[in-house]
Amino acid sequence: MLRARQFGTVIGLAVLCAVLWALTPHFLTVSNLLNIAQQTSINAIVAVGMTFVIISGGIDLSVGSIVALAGVALGAMLQTGYPLPVALAAALAAGTACGMLNGALVSVGGLPPFIATLGMMSAARGTALVFTEGRPISGFDDGFRVLATGSIGFVPAPVVVMILVYVVAHIVLTRTTFGRYVYAIGGNEEATRLSGVAVRFHKTLIYGTSGLISAVAAIVLTARLNSAQPIAGMMYELDAIAATVIGGTSLMGGQGTLAGTLVGALIMGVLRNGLNLLGVSSFLQQIVIGVVIVSAVLVDTMLKRHKE
Repeated sequence: MLRARQFGTVIGLAVLCAVLWALTPHFLTVSNLLNIAQQTSINAIVAVGMTFVIISGGIDLSVGSIVALAGVALGAMLQTGYPLPVALAAALAAGTACGMLNGALVSVGGLPPFIATLGMMSAARGTALVFTEGRPISGFDDGFRVLATGSIGFVPAPVVVMILVYVVAHIVLTRTTFGRYVYAIGGNEEATRLSGVAVRFHKTLIYGTSGLISAVAAIVLTARLNSAQPIAGMMYELDAIAATVIGGTSLMGGQGTLAGTLVGALIMGVLRNGLNLLGVSSFLQQIVIGVVIVSAVLVDTMLKRHKE
């Protein structure tokens, strides 16, 4: 059933592209398709971490704020004069620490994921704003900006980073013991605990993974904007959840794939791009995207009931 849902998502993406191609000749051009991939890359990267969390039966509302905080940590280190590898490590460490704290609050503290990550969403954003006094950090070397402006062949660097993240995450999720535990915890946490798995430890790692991947997205975003914005990442959590759910990952946990998430992120990107080309107002775009999200969750719920 999961494969059928994912196949249907791919068909939906193809139909959406065909419709937009018929409505505007500018849609199906190489330059526009590369633009869609580049515009989608950051949301698609964040959605990788969200997929881990949702498969495990949780939710992470703090990813957008973690993107902002990790970006600020990166920008501050670069502006101070630290070498690029050190600055990148600082950003990744900041994101991972926030994620691990989320995991500890959920697994050890016993807080519902919604509450724990909601608190982190506010705390991480506030920390970024206090540290920068609400002002962006800018003025980075061109060597750093290559992460956003460079390319390999005709493929933009952000898309290359996105592909690498998906390949590594797919291997982790499908070929490692940790990945199997992610599915097991989401499928039946109590049975997984009784089978001898250290559920608390692995749930903490799952949220830490989400924070780490959000930091990777922050690096790409900071390079693209050439500044670290404390208000960056607003609403990223909703886009990531939407991409994950549209891609077939069940909000009930235990089911989902990263391939589906990537297709879901592409559907979001194609939809936004097509509506922009058609001159649809941003306000109406929010309505359309909201309907798509609700429809995806409704389909997931109906399929779950039919399976039961």
